[in-house]
Amino acid sequence: MREHARNQYADERTPAVWTGRATNRFQWVAAAAGAACMALGVTLAVESAWTSGIAPLLMAVIGCVAVGLLVLFGTLAFVHVAVKVDDSAMEVRCGHIGVPRRRILLSHVVGADFEPSVTPRHWGGWGYRWRPEQGTAVVVRRGEGLILRLGDGRTFTVTVDDAESAVRVIRDHLRDVAPPPPPTPTGRPV
Repeated sequence: MREHARNQYADERTPAVWTGRATNRFQWVAAAAGAACMALGVTLAVESAWTSGIAPLLMAVIGCVAVGLLVLFGTLAFVHVAVKVDDSAMEVRCGHIGVPRRRILLSHVVGADFEPSVTPRHWGGWGYRWRPEQGTAVVVRRGEGLILRLGDGRTFTVTVDDAESAVRVIRDHLRDVAPPPPPTPTGRPV
């Protein structure tokens, strides 16, 4: 008998829930700079003789602490990203507390693509990004990512490890999801 070529994914079942994450260790350096700025503000407040006047010193202390807090919490929010895909939606959570968070229903997705090289340079930096010509993205590091094409013509990109298998899982789930009804001329679904 002749042997038939087999699809390498034929025996693999689509998992009910796929999870992945990506981490950027460089963000810890920026977080440390934010913590150092806060420490400088506290040191100024505690060790200063306050002889130069209250207003200038108070402005320096408040400025250092405020900038330190913004940098510290702004960078910690994008140290890593966690992605979860189930049979109804893809959810993206950033940082240790999971904010910002984005949940995209698969019924609003028309396609998913693998992108081998997503870079912060293409999106204007790390973090939660929006560019009119490209769409929305969560970029925590350079490397592979997935791109969702949404029914309204927009895209959503996220950097995540093993993005190729995430795309495969999303495509499998999309086969099972019924497309939304087309809008009528009045803009209401049928």
